[in-house]
Amino acid sequence: MANSRRSSLPDPARVGAALAAALDDADAASGPYAVALSGGRDSVALLDALLAYARPRGRGVIALHVHHGLSPNADAWSAHCATLCATYAIPFVEARVTVPRTPRASVEASARRARYDALAAAAHEAGAAAVLLAHHRDDQAETLLLQLLRGAGPHGLAAMPASRVDAFGLNWLRPLIDVPRAAIEAYVADRGLRYVDDESNADARYARNALRQNVAPALAAFFPDYTVPLARAAQLQADAARLADDLAAADAQRAVESGALSRAALAALPDHRARNLLRWYLRGHGLPPPSRARLAAMLAQLAVARPDARVRLAHAGAEIGVHRDRVVVHAPAPPTYALPWNGEAVLALPHGRLAFAATRDGGLDPQRLHAGTLVVRPRRGGERLALHAGRPSRALKSVLRESGVAPWERAALPLLFCGDVLAAVPGLGVDVGFRADPGRAGVALVWTPAGITGR
Repeated sequence: MANSRRSSLPDPARVGAALAAALDDADAASGPYAVALSGGRDSVALLDALLAYARPRGRGVIALHVHHGLSPNADAWSAHCATLCATYAIPFVEARVTVPRTPRASVEASARRARYDALAAAAHEAGAAAVLLAHHRDDQAETLLLQLLRGAGPHGLAAMPASRVDAFGLNWLRPLIDVPRAAIEAYVADRGLRYVDDESNADARYARNALRQNVAPALAAFFPDYTVPLARAAQLQADAARLADDLAAADAQRAVESGALSRAALAALPDHRARNLLRWYLRGHGLPPPSRARLAAMLAQLAVARPDARVRLAHAGAEIGVHRDRVVVHAPAPPTYALPWNGEAVLALPHGRLAFAATRDGGLDPQRLHAGTLVVRPRRGGERLALHAGRPSRALKSVLRESGVAPWERAALPLLFCGDVLAAVPGLGVDVGFRADPGRAGVALVWTPAGITGR
């Protein structure tokens, strides 16, 4: 009912009405509203309408601008946003990012990830109540069409949510998601707002631009209001995605323990539920869903692998392995490194941090570390460690295996060497030749691996 009343309003008024309805319904925390301001028409309209809503209510507003440096006009866009915010007398925050160029990743996708990361960091720094994005109904229809052409499932076809709360508790809102582009254009004209045009929006090499320039006009010629049913379809797919997640969560109660997925429980599920659970499990680790064919291949390999088999499935910058009949998502092996330790409290490694903490419980004896250069590096094979006085040293490989350390964790462990001799292994202990006597001050190694960084 509320949507039908808003749709009957004159086009310019729909922008403010939609924004007010979204913010009135949102459970926003205290703090300023943050607008993702590109300087384009949509974000300028959102900022202007937000100020009209927030100021009478005593709510602060800040503008966050991400400078990608991808366009020769990037500096001019940033300057335009800064001038606009000065006119409005609101804070302007610019975040400069470098968009990584990685194989098999589009510039669009890389820029989007960099933009959202920068917006989240700036919003947290400002103590923002929410980040507002200017996506509208035409954007939603384009997103649904793109996901259809990619063969996406319900989560992809759900397109962009009107609101979501991220893992750090930050609220992301799209208050104009049900507003057509034409209404925003009318609002900008009515208010006499100035904005910038991104020249890349005319580049049909990008899939979204090709849809907007060639497909959308053809659809509109036969179905003038085609964005309305497409947006409704996205909402229905969002419901289907939530149902699939609810089912996966129910299956996970029997299949997931301490972050690991039981291979037996996965194999016992019907195929469609096994696929659903594995997609849900990967998404919980921040990884995108694999294609249907790739997912089927993963399930087949996980199902037939022997309990002691070494399974290594690469996916989106992470790896999926099996240890003791449980499926685990983990980071890939780190690059080769060898870093000297000169007494620092913390040593930053390519895949985590190694801290050196004071202890009186069997730590390293600093007085016994002068026999050679101290170096931290991974295993290379053939290392030996003596953990018990009066007993011979043992192969580190055997000690790790008997301790239940997974193969990928063995490869990631940083080892401290004194010269060519292994002195200590975090989580296992210190070789007796380098160990402090009981009750004497020593140094313990504390290893904190970095999290999984998916693409």
